Amino acid sequence: MTGSLTAILLMAVSGREASKELNVFQIMEMRSVIGLAMLYPLIRSSGGFRAMKTTRIWQHLGRNTAHYAGQFAWLQALSMIPLAQIIAIEFTTPAWTAVMAVAFLGERLNIWRILTIALGIIGVIIIVRPGIGTVEVGQIIVLGAALTFGISFTMVKSLTRTESVVKIIFWMLIIQSGIGLLPALHEWQWPSMHVLPWVIIIAFTGTFSHFCMAKALQYADATVVIPMDFLRVPLTAVLGWLIYAERIDIFTAAGAALILSGNLLNLKNRTPAPIGA
Repeated sequence: MTGSLTAILLMAVSGREASKELNVFQIMEMRSVIGLAMLYPLIRSSGGFRAMKTTRIWQHLGRNTAHYAGQFAWLQALSMIPLAQIIAIEFTTPAWTAVMAVAFLGERLNIWRILTIALGIIGVIIIVRPGIGTVEVGQIIVLGAALTFGISFTMVKSLTRTESVVKIIFWMLIIQSGIGLLPALHEWQWPSMHVLPWVIIIAFTGTFSHFCMAKALQYADATVVIPMDFLRVPLTAVLGWLIYAERIDIFTAAGAALILSGNLLNLKNRTPAPIGA
């Protein structure tokens, strides 16, 4: 999960730079196609393309349709509302995931996991302090993205019960390449030499953040793994301070402390997952 968080932070920076020049559909398509090439060594070491056959194609299709929609919505919202609001609303994802994991996967939502989610949400609110006013279209779009991400994460957990992580990522790249091909071609423009490195970073981090996430879900319940994603908020603040000289105020420090405390409590008091979970 630490690997996933690191990759997502790098992807956030590279995504912001690439979107200055390229359309969202094109960025997502190039990410999937280049990511598939990057994944090939793992595909080969896992038995080649024959080993990628699946009997759960409809689950892969549903999961990746949800994830593609959420990813597109998140990128679109970057130009519609402030980043602080996007982060605040997006971090309802762990709550959606926990609820769906309990409802559909039979996972247990104990007091420590409830506390982790509660402290995470409070911490995010303290950090970003979203204003009170009229609801904007961008806010609704991000809320929809959070819900679809929750669906995607829950379905990944289900898939890890029968599918290898490499197979899950392989079908993610294949299906999302297919979904976005026509829209990307319609908006296509060749990337400049300035933006191409950012696209390559997006492809690498976008592919292997999901590899790490799927691996984490293979070893632990979704209600344990996903709340750790709350750490992305204070880590993003640190990254902004290091790269863009953005000030870290007392609210960010206090929110980060709550988020870290909740995750440490969850990890310290978690019980082993049932065999086959």
